[in-house]
Amino acid sequence: MFRRGLLVSLFALALLAAGGPLQAACSADRVDLRGDWGQARFNVEIADTDPARAQGLMNREYLPRSAGMLFIFDGPTSPSFWMRNTLIPLDMIFIDPTGAVTHVHHNAIPHDTTPIPGGDNVLMVLEINGGLARAMGIDTGSELRHPRLAPDHALWPCDP
Repeated sequence: MFRRGLLVSLFALALLAAGGPLQAACSADRVDLRGDWGQARFNVEIADTDPARAQGLMNREYLPRSAGMLFIFDGPTSPSFWMRNTLIPLDMIFIDPTGAVTHVHHNAIPHDTTPIPGGDNVLMVLEINGGLARAMGIDTGSELRHPRLAPDHALWPCDP
């Protein structure tokens, strides 16, 4: 609990230093998340082609805490992931077409080939460092904002 409190406090200080809540316009290389727990921003690499999705974060020895990979599918699907050739533990955050978090798989185990299903109606999957989603409070019902979500369907649309 102390660690989560420390992370939330550090994040709150970062928001204050940046001028308050996340106000900047949406960007393709960034996602914003919000929920009862607060708000967060991650710089992301986009994986929106079959080869990029197949490669994912394999063979990476390090992922900055404020970074992740956003997998974007051509339409809603029922994806399944695994950790083959992935060297670091990851949290997988599954997102529907409205930007709602529908499932979080915490601390996927490096090199594990056990399938990790994301459920139905998944449009995006955000991978971040393992343990970070739980520490920050990111869970089912949190909302993600990104320009690739249709503005007329998004729970938290990008500003025009």
